[in-house]
Amino acid sequence: MSGPRVLIVDDEKVQRDLLQGFLEKEGYDVTSAASGEEAVELASSQGFEIALIDLKMPGMDGVATLRSLREKNPELAGIIMTAFASVDTAVSAMKQGAHEYLTKPIDLAELKIVLGRTVEKQRLIVENIYLKQELEARVGFEKVIAESNGMKEVLSTVARVARSKATVLLTGESGTGKEVVARAIHYASDRNKERFVPVACAALPETLLEAELFGAEKGAYTGLDRMRRGRFELADGGTLFLDEIGDIPPTIQAKLLRVLQEHEIMRLGSDKTLKVDVRVVAATNRPLKEKISEGEFREDLYYRLNVVSIEIPPLRDRREDIMSLADHFIKHFASESGKEIKGFARSAKDSLLMYDWPGNVRELENAIERAVVLSRGDTIENLDLPFPVAKAVKTDDLSMEAVEKEHLERVLCKVGWNIGKAAEILKIHRNTLAAKLKKYGLTKDRRKMDS
Repeated sequence: MSGPRVLIVDDEKVQRDLLQGFLEKEGYDVTSAASGEEAVELASSQGFEIALIDLKMPGMDGVATLRSLREKNPELAGIIMTAFASVDTAVSAMKQGAHEYLTKPIDLAELKIVLGRTVEKQRLIVENIYLKQELEARVGFEKVIAESNGMKEVLSTVARVARSKATVLLTGESGTGKEVVARAIHYASDRNKERFVPVACAALPETLLEAELFGAEKGAYTGLDRMRRGRFELADGGTLFLDEIGDIPPTIQAKLLRVLQEHEIMRLGSDKTLKVDVRVVAATNRPLKEKISEGEFREDLYYRLNVVSIEIPPLRDRREDIMSLADHFIKHFASESGKEIKGFARSAKDSLLMYDWPGNVRELENAIERAVVLSRGDTIENLDLPFPVAKAVKTDDLSMEAVEKEHLERVLCKVGWNIGKAAEILKIHRNTLAAKLKKYGLTKDRRKMDS
């Protein structure tokens, strides 16, 4: 495995060659540039962790070069080299983000120490960014909202399956929160001290997806000038979340099956296998059995993935969660925008509860963000909501009872007034449903008379 990537920028070839030879012997992956302009061009197509830059160069000087490089990569660590050391130049370099300052002629022993110190600083920066992201993800999990029986059942299943090693397949419409549930599985498991690594399978072409998952050796494809670790390696000891698993091409399906069976991967362009210990959670918004019958998905892979299946219900079937989710989103976006918003007007609440949310929780989140941005007071009004949501209420005054009555009628119509099926969808006992029908005077004959 190659060491940290270092870019040497110096107009003197002898100096560049000396430094490059020394650093390569120390295990660094080194590239050199003869000018600031060349360095900036190289940085457009390659990622560097450290830049060793001469201060005095024709054209773009060292400070300007560092500034341009950090505009492309803010995490880049800069080390300025100069034969003309002064307090002013040191201060100027530090203001542009230089981490260290070396005086020419370069003492190679000192350079080794400075680079070691810089690499450690960079490691801590990257680690802190990662830990911050993980902390935010954990906080999100702790606020998973499950007021409805449907989501309570989902979390109950999560609690039972989390500590096992079983592969889990999450199903449900887009936007229902499958990644949130996948994170819940990870953080409730014994793997919670290791990484949760998500992959959007539908977002990448086949070659890039293969490298993304399994890694690639230097030169495995055009433009790859360094070894690249894949997501399976990054998730070693933790959990890999494969979103929209049904969209991966057949060649990658075969490789994925091998990983699940043998617990080993092979990087693109390599003939060596690497052992990995990864728990896979996959998700799909389309029935995989349909793709199997269409010849688009391997049946053996399906059974490897579908050891435990959890279906995430759409938001329209768990309306008890809507206002709790909306309250959570309003606090988040109000805080982001610096607004003080107390809650929702009655008409806005009724619209949120009556709308069917085809985009599910993601659509609700977007609607609340829009409402917060457009709100002119401390309350979200119906007119602040997107038009399709705002028009969901047909009357000016709908109580919670009216909302429940409307929902019961919709479910009953959907199942042809089959009480057993309706009770199953609503996640309530038949007797409870019968009592509600009596309470609201809902009968099949009554519906005909009302229409």
